[in-house]
Amino acid sequence: LNAAPGRAPRQRVRFLQAPAPGGGGAVELVAARVPVLADHPLVRGPQFRKLKIGAGHRLDVKASGVFVLGIGHGNKLLTHLYNCHLTKVYTVGGLFGKATDDFSDTGNLVEKTTFDHITREKLERILAVIQGTNQKALLMYSNIDMKTQEAYELAVKGLIRPMGKSPPIITAVRCLQFALPEFQLEIHCLHETQQYLRKMVHEIGLELKSSAVCTQVRRIRDGVFTVDDALPRTQWNLQSIQEAIRNCQLKVETELERTLG
Repeated sequence: LNAAPGRAPRQRVRFLQAPAPGGGGAVELVAARVPVLADHPLVRGPQFRKLKIGAGHRLDVKASGVFVLGIGHGNKLLTHLYNCHLTKVYTVGGLFGKATDDFSDTGNLVEKTTFDHITREKLERILAVIQGTNQKALLMYSNIDMKTQEAYELAVKGLIRPMGKSPPIITAVRCLQFALPEFQLEIHCLHETQQYLRKMVHEIGLELKSSAVCTQVRRIRDGVFTVDDALPRTQWNLQSIQEAIRNCQLKVETELERTLG
């Protein structure tokens, strides 16, 4: 911000001496507009010394993907978006055949197991059970009577979600890739942590009479924000950030109006 072109310094009127029209060494006072020296950068120093930045749903050091920040007034909007309890989407990589102490492929090895008996059909059956169990939890924590008109209208708008605290809930999960021993899942969830997703991969391995570790956790969507909205490190500059804020403004306003009314 300080490197951007600053506003022009204020002007004030001063009466300066100037040669009189008649000559002969006579002088007169002439009104002139001059800049206020107090506004000069060398006098006042940097224009911006503080910038309030808030973090949205955090990512741990082993995860990557969409990470939302609020700048200035955007901090209040972050709080409103948090109260919307929007779904987040991840791609999660897994590797069958071993288990570690922290459920990731970089942890300390605990055991090795066989995995030749695992098929994509078996994996998808386990995923269907997980999704079905979590759908029941979603309805329970939504505190909505499913026989009412309100529930029908919320379902049509896709707004059935816990509007308060709840355990992590998986709203949808599917297998994107399967090539033993590796696989990749797409997980839609609420109130999760990245470590919870790694543990989920571990538990899938146990359900399939094997073991599994998580190789990657990447958030590809956080509420209304997608990977296409995100700025890579090479674009962390004022112009790109201002453009990103303008492009996302309508999305945020629309979602807040739709959810919080």
